[in-house]
Amino acid sequence: MARTTEARGRASVREFLAGLLDPGTFVPWDGPSAGDPPHGAGPESAPEYAAELERAHRTSGADEAVVCGEGRVRGLRVAVAASEFSFLGGSIGAAAAERLTRAAERATDEGLPLIAAPASGGTRMQEGTRAFLAMAKVSAAIAEHKSAGLPYLVYLRHPTTGGVLASWGSQGHVTLAEPRALIGFLGPRAQDAILGHRLPEGVQSAENLYRHGLVDAVVAPEALGEEAHRLLTLMSAGGGAVPAPLAEAVDEQAGPAPAGEAWDSVTRTRRAGRPGLVGLLRHAAEEAVLLHGTGDGRADPAMTAAFARFGGTACVLVGQDRAAQNGGSALGAGALRTARRGIRLAAELRLPLVTVIDTPGAALSAHAEEEGIAGEIARCLADLATLPQPTVSVLLGQGAGGAALALLPADRVLAARHAWLSPLPFEGASGIVHRTPDRAAEVAAGMGARSADLREAGAVDLIVDERGDAADEPEAFCRRMGAAIGHGLGSVAAEEAGVRLARRRARFWNLGTA
Repeated sequence: MARTTEARGRASVREFLAGLLDPGTFVPWDGPSAGDPPHGAGPESAPEYAAELERAHRTSGADEAVVCGEGRVRGLRVAVAASEFSFLGGSIGAAAAERLTRAAERATDEGLPLIAAPASGGTRMQEGTRAFLAMAKVSAAIAEHKSAGLPYLVYLRHPTTGGVLASWGSQGHVTLAEPRALIGFLGPRAQDAILGHRLPEGVQSAENLYRHGLVDAVVAPEALGEEAHRLLTLMSAGGGAVPAPLAEAVDEQAGPAPAGEAWDSVTRTRRAGRPGLVGLLRHAAEEAVLLHGTGDGRADPAMTAAFARFGGTACVLVGQDRAAQNGGSALGAGALRTARRGIRLAAELRLPLVTVIDTPGAALSAHAEEEGIAGEIARCLADLATLPQPTVSVLLGQGAGGAALALLPADRVLAARHAWLSPLPFEGASGIVHRTPDRAAEVAAGMGARSADLREAGAVDLIVDERGDAADEPEAFCRRMGAAIGHGLGSVAAEEAGVRLARRRARFWNLGTA
């Protein structure tokens, strides 16, 4: 494969925007390039730099390295800020930084989602430290945009390096990347000059960043419009939820089942054919767009984050994937960081949150200890318990240990009929109490871990029936659970925030008291 640093055909910014936006909808926001040439260069270099700017203008057809404006993506009005790489390598000087800042501010004022599409070597060396300092105000303006609850979607194009990646290129709620794009903090020329060599082949590729949880998806330019529309429609859908009809799935009246049924429920949740998170999204969500990793360099398949829609209500979803865990990917600290990313997205975008619990327990290893898994459980618990947005938790199957508890505190808790929650896998609890794992069934019977026990204790609100068990009717069960999720989302979102948060606090303060 050719090096990602080699030159290849590159669309101009106008061509890129024409492919992204609906035809004829782009409206530029840029006035004349800010400041008089030479844009802040020292007097001794002013004539030379002015000539460079003039040549860049002639060859690129652009008056600066960024183009900002608005348009529509599949009918959705958006703000856009995109680089023109042929203008001095897309480098950001004082004038370009001013454009980006004003575009972010205008998008905030007009309540528009912002799509950024950088392709740049970084800040402009001809302007020295002044251009470098200007990146701070760009990042601040984008942070203000996000703090207003507005979506910020980043599409990293080839190449994106240096101060651009280290500012507006890395602040997205969601980050997509162009296939085979060179993306890295230290660009190839800087590597040669500073290190005396280049980084290993492929380290700075979009695909490698995806593998490491820094990019949510690698998307071809021709598919970007559709993907951006799907994402932004879900990310912009906060508020106005209406409770969906509650299915016949719930069983609110039945009393606790006989104690002997506890181990039966445990064995049912361990069946290979039992539907998990993947089945729930496939059969019950009206729409779902998966994210990837923590956004800070970690990816753990045991946890999934997504934007989804249930019962007409858009939400952020974080869930434990039983298939990945059964496939050998134990739930580690990276999985909990993925969950915390989802919780943060719900807070920033002011969307409801759904958590899905289905785990045989967290990773038990030296690596997990060194990664700080206990601290991640604690932080996840605190983040979820104090999240201002409406929350629904789903106990889908197994619920062993702190990794399960970390996703439980919510305004509404749903449980599958055979789901359970316990401090440890029952074999481990038996080993502590009886010095042998062989009495796990006996321990399960006395633990109070079943869905019916949890409802009686006030930890579960609704039980979703399993007819036989969920493995016998995976699609029908998932649809019933999805209907219950949709109803729960609409119900808690309709409550006054102060009342809802006070009720959530009181509920978990009272659990476990005598």
